[in-house]
Amino acid sequence: YRVTYLGDSIPALTSSLDSLFDAFNQELSAWVPGSKINAFNESETGISLAGTKYFIPNLELAREVSRKTAGAYDPTVGPLVTYWGFGTAEKRTDANGDPAEIAQLLTLVGMDKLTLEGDFLRKLPGVELNLNASAKGYGVDLVSQLLTDRGRPNHLVDIGGEMRGGGLKNGSPWNVAIRSPDEDRSKVTAAGTLPLSNGRAIATSGNYLDFYKLDGKTLSHTIDPRSGRVERNRLLSASVLAPDCATADAYATACLVLGPEAGMELLNGLPDLEGYFLVLAEDGELHTLKTDGLE
Repeated sequence: YRVTYLGDSIPALTSSLDSLFDAFNQELSAWVPGSKINAFNESETGISLAGTKYFIPNLELAREVSRKTAGAYDPTVGPLVTYWGFGTAEKRTDANGDPAEIAQLLTLVGMDKLTLEGDFLRKLPGVELNLNASAKGYGVDLVSQLLTDRGRPNHLVDIGGEMRGGGLKNGSPWNVAIRSPDEDRSKVTAAGTLPLSNGRAIATSGNYLDFYKLDGKTLSHTIDPRSGRVERNRLLSASVLAPDCATADAYATACLVLGPEAGMELLNGLPDLEGYFLVLAEDGELHTLKTDGLE
């Protein structure tokens, strides 16, 4: 992560951030053994979330985005992600998948498989939850709030490319670059820049880094929760601007599933959101699509 702010140095900022990230990861990181979300996934029918601080807000955001995208975003898609060879799973040996196996896994996907009863999050057996599509953005929001609380309202927070710009940079917006989609990780160039200010946040999802090729097909990490299959459309990179980074993060993921046209239609219908898409056109050139309100 990178934190930039205007003003004098904040005493013990690094240790404060470490403590914040540790508490956050203990609830929501799938990579931390014994985390709350891992405990939920390992349980038969669910667990109590009493005493948690970050879990329920991320769950409620996921439910809202899933509803507004008609299921194009769904954090219960984990079994299908594993099936298609992403995350910690082994890569597949055939690119087509078995329709019967996919249909069976789809019975475990859907926000209707989760019920929050007070502090108890109940699930159907076999359902898994992964909130990574909003959690990184939510972490950006937490750091931004910490800096504001410490008297540094003018700042830029960057965690793995998800960013939020607090206040201004010497009277002007913070300018952030949109990375050009290139399958070569060593090539990092800017496709354009966008301004962030007064708490505005941006998150980008792409199909050009996490993929593998099999039987002449490209399998990318974006899985359509509605069909259970890998989604590989012309939208290579989706950047979403929102009032907070968790929201931007979740909608960027949804737009990759929806594709350029449906993704633009979605964002144009949501007044607080803007989109900046990099699309592979039929002529093989990279084109830019922007929502109506984005200059």
